[in-house]
Amino acid sequence: MAEENKKEDTQEKDPQKKDVDIDVPVVDNQNKEETEKAPEEKDLAAEIDKAKADAAEANDKYLRLFAEFDNYRKRTTKEKTECYNDATVKCIEQILPVMDAFDIALKAPCQDEKFFKGMEMILNQFIAILGKMNVVEIKALGEKFDPNIHHAIKQTESDEMESDTVCEVFQKGYMLGERLIRPAMVAVVS
Repeated sequence: MAEENKKEDTQEKDPQKKDVDIDVPVVDNQNKEETEKAPEEKDLAAEIDKAKADAAEANDKYLRLFAEFDNYRKRTTKEKTECYNDATVKCIEQILPVMDAFDIALKAPCQDEKFFKGMEMILNQFIAILGKMNVVEIKALGEKFDPNIHHAIKQTESDEMESDTVCEVFQKGYMLGERLIRPAMVAVVS
């Protein structure tokens, strides 16, 4: 009996060791969690896809805006350069007749040597200023006739020069870099 009392005491002290019959419906928790998570996962996947699409759209807009800005920057830089060159050409076109007048004056006979030297110095200053502005005289005399930079106003016969060669320059021509300011007026051997 002492052994039976010991068994009862240990059963009362240790409730886990009691055998209890309770009817509880068995629920598969793992399956239930999967069914509850499936709609949430679908919603999250849809949100992720939407976020990716929004990010791709924003990136595309950014790239297009960047390209537009880069094109705008290049276009305005080109327009500024062209505007500057146009203004320079217009200014030089106004100065060229003065240089032509100095050229003609220097070809005329002059008794006063100091006056002649002064005129020559002024013309050389004009030429130096134009050189600083990247303006160059078109080489014409003895060159092959080029209708892009020469303006033929006379044709002559010559046994000394080949045909289509410039034999006389009536007015000098000038270029600003690659841009023609004024063509050279020339006579060409026919």
